Amino acid sequence: MSIPRLKSYLSLFAAVLMLGQVVTAQAEALPDFTTLVEQASPAVVNISTRQKMPDRQLAGGQMPDLEGLPPMFRDFFERNMPQGPRSPRGDRQREAQSLGSGFIISSDGYVLTNNHVVADADEIMVRLSDRSEFQAKVVGTDPRTDVALLKIDGKNLPTVKLGDSEKLKVGEWVLAIGSPFGFDHSVTKGIVSAKGRTLPNDTYVPFIQTDVAINPGNSGGPLFNMNGEVVGINSQIFTRSGGFMGLSFAIPIDVALDVSNQLKKDGKVSRGWLGVVIQEVNKDLAESFGLDKPAGALVAQVLEDGPAAKGGLQVGDVILSLNGQPIIMSADLPHLVGGLKEGAKASLEVVRDGKRRNLDVTIGALPDDDQEVVASANGGVERSSNRLGVSVADLNAEQKKALDLKGGVVIKEVQDGPAAMIGLRPGDVITHLNNQAIMSAKSFTEIAKELPKNRSVSMRVLRQGRASFITFKLAE
Repeated sequence: MSIPRLKSYLSLFAAVLMLGQVVTAQAEALPDFTTLVEQASPAVVNISTRQKMPDRQLAGGQMPDLEGLPPMFRDFFERNMPQGPRSPRGDRQREAQSLGSGFIISSDGYVLTNNHVVADADEIMVRLSDRSEFQAKVVGTDPRTDVALLKIDGKNLPTVKLGDSEKLKVGEWVLAIGSPFGFDHSVTKGIVSAKGRTLPNDTYVPFIQTDVAINPGNSGGPLFNMNGEVVGINSQIFTRSGGFMGLSFAIPIDVALDVSNQLKKDGKVSRGWLGVVIQEVNKDLAESFGLDKPAGALVAQVLEDGPAAKGGLQVGDVILSLNGQPIIMSADLPHLVGGLKEGAKASLEVVRDGKRRNLDVTIGALPDDDQEVVASANGGVERSSNRLGVSVADLNAEQKKALDLKGGVVIKEVQDGPAAMIGLRPGDVITHLNNQAIMSAKSFTEIAKELPKNRSVSMRVLRQGRASFITFKLAE
């Protein structure tokens, strides 16, 4: 063999050897979940519920909790639901069944799961990995966080290790164990995609977002870190198909444990309350309020006699921090306030009229029922036209009382122009324009005449009792 050819073979051999080392190193770097699953699985449980419902309820479209199955599957189950016994009133009854997951947090039988897994159930059965079954009692539930605490009669039961969700890092490996579609102790893995996510109607939970496959039946099951510690409760997914699409959300275990401890002790959950309606600060609003960058929580409404009103907060204030903790996104504020107890003192840093100031507020207790003030769009016909393309009228006494306002105008007509472009509608109530309070239709017209051009201008609007700030620009 010639020397050049020998060198070529040796170079090829060295390249193959190096490639093999790289592949081996990558294989060794991949996580091994086997030990974690072996140790954690015994404490993960399957939860099944039964609820009796009359035939006429099912005929009205109320189906068993199938956790987001597509309509074609729901229709199939509805058509093939077996006939059940009749109730004492003569209504034929059927049993609605639901499947979910949970995990044991104490050896004497306390189990954590989702509220929606056990809501309205007449019977709850908990099945362990050794196939033993227990009938569970509901200790307490908290719909606001979707957490439920159950109790089964048992001794020396296997338990999970509880971790610290605050220490989770984006990109970290996580693993879920549950019963998707009734397949007990199925294991799926993924990474933490984001922390502190806020979802619609879930103001008090800073969700952990992952790409762990979660399907119907996984709800209420544990999310583990690589140390085998529970860091979250798998709660819901974002989907357009009814199935998993790569976006799943878990309740941080720190939140769930705080809730479960209160449920165990008091049977209910108490949360701090500020008494404001807030919204996000976008780039245009930041410019309008004189902020360097979009950050904080913009106060769109201060509720009458609430803690914020008593503490001096005003509409248009931008809250930048609470007790020294920065408010980056508006959703950060409810999480922080909700974690405080009634009577606690809170120091707020706010921006008002372009200047920073500190306010001290005494936190109140979040009411059990969320109440909304519904706006009335009846009343005066005194009109004022302006360059925004709207006709407005003064609020009458009843409207002001219902909305707890001293001034403001109601939109009667929307013509072509800036108002139509930003989505204003007849019946909307305008209380502030360009950071100035609107007391009447006349003052609205005067302020509108002086609006700057080619600069973001803010407007506070009430629609069906809910307030928000919007921005727009007037062209030359």
